[in-house]
Amino acid sequence: MVQEHQAPDFRSVDPIVQAEILLVDIPAKFPRQDAIQPFLKQETPMVRLTTRDGVVGVGYTYTLGTGGTGLCRLLADTLAPQLIGADARAAEALWWRLNRSMNSISPGIATSLALAAVDMAVWDIRCQLAGMPLHLMVGGAHQRLPLYDTEGGWLNIDDDALVANAVSARERGFHGFKVKVGRALAEDLRRLRKVRDVLPDTMQMMIDANQIFTQGEAIYRAAAYAAAGAAWFEEPLPASDVHGHALLRASTAMPIAVGETLQNPHVFREYMQQDACSIVQVDAARVGGITPWLKVAHMAEAFNLSVAPHYLMELHVSLACAVPNAGWIEHIPQLDALLSSPLMMSPDGYAVPPAKPGLGIDWCWPTIETLKSAEGVVR
Repeated sequence: MVQEHQAPDFRSVDPIVQAEILLVDIPAKFPRQDAIQPFLKQETPMVRLTTRDGVVGVGYTYTLGTGGTGLCRLLADTLAPQLIGADARAAEALWWRLNRSMNSISPGIATSLALAAVDMAVWDIRCQLAGMPLHLMVGGAHQRLPLYDTEGGWLNIDDDALVANAVSARERGFHGFKVKVGRALAEDLRRLRKVRDVLPDTMQMMIDANQIFTQGEAIYRAAAYAAAGAAWFEEPLPASDVHGHALLRASTAMPIAVGETLQNPHVFREYMQQDACSIVQVDAARVGGITPWLKVAHMAEAFNLSVAPHYLMELHVSLACAVPNAGWIEHIPQLDALLSSPLMMSPDGYAVPPAKPGLGIDWCWPTIETLKSAEGVVR
């Protein structure tokens, strides 16, 4: 006898009944500078969603010092009202509805950043309702991933401090160390050689130009950087120059890493189709949230490309551990001031995803309450 099929016993809809918008400023721990701009503070718009049954989901986004209040207005005026009564389990439908509601200004960095905060909060609720941590909910490909340190390699750090930071990263177990480039070539090479000399062969040295070079300059410098031991060349050209990246990629054996400022999966598709990158550095905040991040990561897998997400290590450890083609987690501990406990790092330099249901980011709400500069509630 064929048994009657029994539908899964999904719990009833637990709609969102409240959306809170907060803005928290986090000063940089020390003066930071890349080839384009200083990094003085992180503006951190946050979204806290509450369901009828009391499940709370938290999402966040960021700017490097400008535009945070505008993002909060976009969240409070346009996105938050549409969340009331919504079912957070339907993350895909919610993302598309919210995106369409901003069609006249989308795609764009402001809409992507605002959408990201909402989408993260929705996924936080979704995972909690399912009783699963994010990395298992969306894939569960890895139990841990190697960390590389960016915090010690900023362009404004002098040679002695740069070398000391590289030694510290080595002693703390990191598997890679990233150095910002964009000074005169001779200066860049001097710094890179000093760093490479204190790192073991098993530890990689990455470089990041933050979009400063023209196509010809990047092609010329790539050979010198590769000879100095660089493991990848990150953001060598403006992100809009897909063709230039393709020409650079064809000119060097050194992997080309891009993606931290790309705002939607369609642009990533252009990079992949034109063979313009080797490593995909998709950023969940700048691409519009977890929902599009996963699309980009799986698209990269189809092109046999690795993913090494930019920044947001507390979230990206879970997303990267979900997909088979992820290779690295970037260490910049900017959120530490807002957390009760930091990202879990094993003694041998691996990032470990949180095990509790939800996104697993351990927010310190008393501290957030003291640091917030704006807030609003939508019911």
